[in-house]
Amino acid sequence: MTENTLNYCTATRMNDTKLGHVQRVREHLQSLENSVSNTDRQRKRKQSDSSSPDSKLKKDSDGTVAQSATGLRNLGNTCFMNAILQSLSNIQVFSCYFKELPSVALRSGKTAGRRMYHTRSQGDSSVSLVEEFRKTLCSLWQGSQTAFSTDALFYVIWKIMPSFRGYQQQDAHEFLRYLLEHLHREMQGSKNGSPSPALSPDRPKHASESKCCINGTSTIVTSVFGGVLQNEVYCLICGTESRKFDPFLDLSLDIPSQFRIKFTKDQEPGPTCTLNDCLQSFTDLEELDETELYMCHKCKTRQKSTKKFWIQKLPKVLCLHLKRFHWTAFLRNKIDTYVEFPMRGLDMKSFLLEPENSLLENCLYDLAAVVVHHGSSIGSGHYTAYGLHERRWYHFNDSTVTLVSEEAVLKAKAYILFYTERSDQESPAKI
Repeated sequence: MTENTLNYCTATRMNDTKLGHVQRVREHLQSLENSVSNTDRQRKRKQSDSSSPDSKLKKDSDGTVAQSATGLRNLGNTCFMNAILQSLSNIQVFSCYFKELPSVALRSGKTAGRRMYHTRSQGDSSVSLVEEFRKTLCSLWQGSQTAFSTDALFYVIWKIMPSFRGYQQQDAHEFLRYLLEHLHREMQGSKNGSPSPALSPDRPKHASESKCCINGTSTIVTSVFGGVLQNEVYCLICGTESRKFDPFLDLSLDIPSQFRIKFTKDQEPGPTCTLNDCLQSFTDLEELDETELYMCHKCKTRQKSTKKFWIQKLPKVLCLHLKRFHWTAFLRNKIDTYVEFPMRGLDMKSFLLEPENSLLENCLYDLAAVVVHHGSSIGSGHYTAYGLHERRWYHFNDSTVTLVSEEAVLKAKAYILFYTERSDQESPAKI
């Protein structure tokens, strides 16, 4: 055998070995995939056959049928999205509006007959966030499946929200802000640029409603989540006072510094931080530091000043974000302090600009949903949510949904809290 022939045979054997190894890897991966699929099918079959109230249609004692809960599949670190979607699905005044929207049928081609989303940054009008959001909400609480995949909605989010592309962990609060903003913008116009019938034209308007319309026309987003803050800045040099109104969809609350102290096992724990403490800190008079000097129009220079917030108009749904993450010199740390929050009767009257002009019942809020972050940093960990549905509390952990007690909800270290105005609970579908 010549040297060339020997080399050829050796190379051939090496290639055959590599090909054989690749083939074995492929077969192994295929077997794993089949195993996972079989396990998933068996799990779904068991859940569908189970008499558990979380896995099939169940009858209550009064004979009415309650639809079973549906989880959301994790597409790769998408728990931040799942927690927000499940929370919003349990805000009845909000979710019912979308579920009652007519389906957008494709008449011909890929984009004909669709509501178009207009974005300058992408120049893409072929997707509809409202439509995919509607489909997702309609797929929950149907009892037809144990988990729903949001891949179509996630695709739209990738198209119109570049910062959420990829499969890295994201901040649930940041996602909520982007989602509401983009839903609001899409519902303000249709394909031809005319306003969408987001709100009934004969609906009476609040005197300050125009102030909470972010970027123009009011929509279901601003009607439900929109409130108004009055920001007062007082110059400590000349006494000039400046007032301005700021619309908001949620309030971000600091956890007061006195409650951030970590106690060792040998130390007695300090007082419990309450949601009222966080709200009080948000509305307290604050002296601005050197980096935030106020530009006084009378002094015509930056001066020391104080700042105070008042709530000028409360929303139908009060979304409260507890600021658990803060930047240090090198990384973003998490404040793990437990914050006690009420299940019912959150009284917001003392934080109003003109409390004497507000009815007491319009200032009381009841808890509807809670988003929780598990872990030590914003770039890692896991998000879950609690939601109230038909007077029962559920825990949403991606594909898994379980019934829980009120006590379990109250023990959670909340990141985002959703409260609904008590007077709206009688007629949640009226906007």
